[in-house]
Amino acid sequence: MEAKKKILIVDDDIDVITIIEAILTKEGYEVHSAMNKKEGLEKLRELKPNLAILDVMMTTHYEGFELAQEMLSSPEFADIPFLMQSSIDILVTSKASVQEMAREYRQDPNFKDLQVLLLHNISDGTAGIDYMDERGKSHWFPVRGFIRKPVDAKRILPEIKKHIR
Repeated sequence: MEAKKKILIVDDDIDVITIIEAILTKEGYEVHSAMNKKEGLEKLRELKPNLAILDVMMTTHYEGFELAQEMLSSPEFADIPFLMQSSIDILVTSKASVQEMAREYRQDPNFKDLQVLLLHNISDGTAGIDYMDERGKSHWFPVRGFIRKPVDAKRILPEIKKHIR
C-alpha cells in the first residue's frame, strides 16, 4: 500500500488550518500544521513533507516569505515544493519572465507602492513574489503557485495535485 502524501500547512489562523485539513484529509492526504516560521522549520525537518502551504502574514508581515526564502536557500528543503497562501490579488502575465514583469510593475506609478506583488505566468505556469521589506528594499523569489484565501476546495485541490511530489 502506498504511503499517504504528507502536506504541511504553516499558518497562524487555526480556522484556516482546520478548513484546509478537512479538505485534504478527505482526499487522503496526511496533514500536519505549524503556527509560525520556527515551528514550520522544525516540522519540515521532522516530516520531510511532499508539499508545504505557507501563509504570508503570521507573527510578522513577511514571516511566510522569510520561511519560503529559507526553504529555497537550504539544500535540506530544496526539493520540498511549496505554495504561498494569500488574499492578495495575483497579477497574471504571459511575459517570458515573471521576475522581469515584477521589475516593470515596480516602475509603474500605479503599482510601485504596493508592498507585495504576486505574479503568475499563465503561459508556462511560473510564478514568483516581489516584496518590499521595512527598509524599502525589493526581494524576489520564485514559487510553485498560490492558494487564494478564502480557501475553496475546488481551487485548492487541483493546485495541490499539480505540485505535490
